Amino acid sequence: MSSLAWLIPITLAMGVVGLLAFLWSTRTGQYDDLDGAAERVLLAQRIDRPIVEPPPASDPVTARGAGADRGAADGAHRASNP
Repeated sequence: MSSLAWLIPITLAMGVVGLLAFLWSTRTGQYDDLDGAAERVLLAQRIDRPIVEPPPASDPVTARGAGADRGAADGAHRASNP
């Protein structure tokens, strides 16, 4: 019974401290923008990468060359893996 006399006030004090910490965090704006940091990380990586544009489809030389290279690579892959 004497342990309850210690545990109950300690539990109540911990609850009050937790409540005060929660109220402080809401007043200082800790929960205002939950998704902003995650989106900024993704956008920063996208900006850092170089932009590679595919060749235009209307250029017959580029389109023919890309298809020929791809076919040769596929044939070499098939020959090495039966």
